[in-house]
Amino acid sequence: MHIRPETEADRAAIRAVNEAAFGTAVEADVVEILRRKPIQSVSLVAAIDDVIMGHILFSPVSLTDCPQLTLMGLGPMSVAPEHQRKGVGSALVREGLARCKRLACQAIVVLGHPEYYPCFGFVRASRYAIRCEYDVPEDVFMIVELEEGRWTGCPD
Repeated sequence: MHIRPETEADRAAIRAVNEAAFGTAVEADVVEILRRKPIQSVSLVAAIDDVIMGHILFSPVSLTDCPQLTLMGLGPMSVAPEHQRKGVGSALVREGLARCKRLACQAIVVLGHPEYYPCFGFVRASRYAIRCEYDVPEDVFMIVELEEGRWTGCPD
């Protein structure tokens, strides 16, 4: 398996993986909407011999109270059903976090499974007094510092 940046030739396969993984077109549509924005994102695929089996997207986000912080949001992340539970998603998350760190991002936020993302260092965002703008359970909105101890939330 090889993790690499997405190319234009991957787009149909990425859409198919997102639709298969989530059982709906919603996440695939989100990816396409974010692609059209003039933002620096990190979009990676997991592939074997040019067959796309997973995709992850990180795009810029901001906190209303802390606009000076450099943050990215993780999502969506998808793995084709036949390749799930084989380490594909974990490889995508690890590589994506590393690439975001190289872009000088201070932290990554995610709306995700509270049993999955903590293994990558994610904690409840509420630990930093950060709340999600959407009405979601507190335990699914998480954050990870990319350089531990360098960011402790918004300045007072």
